[in-house]
Amino acid sequence: MAHKKAGGSKARQGGNTKGKCRGVKAFGSQLVKAGSIIIRQKGTLFHAGKNVGLGKDHTIFAKIGGFVCFSKQRGRGFISVLAKN
Repeated sequence: MAHKKAGGSKARQGGNTKGKCRGVKAFGSQLVKAGSIIIRQKGTLFHAGKNVGLGKDHTIFAKIGGFVCFSKQRGRGFISVLAKN
């Protein structure tokens, strides 16, 4: 006779995991440096506009220094960086 309970109780353990830290890191009309992350997202919730790049994990980052600009075109949200003058 087995004196241990059957397996399966391990699946519910280890619930204290750290979050992914997704979301908007730089908001509208905020000054950003080149290479700084503007938004971290799962999928393309926001699309890359002018002077921004899209990473392989859908992170949007600034290619030049300037001001962040959020806009909507054809029902899609776009993020751009406008050069500072």
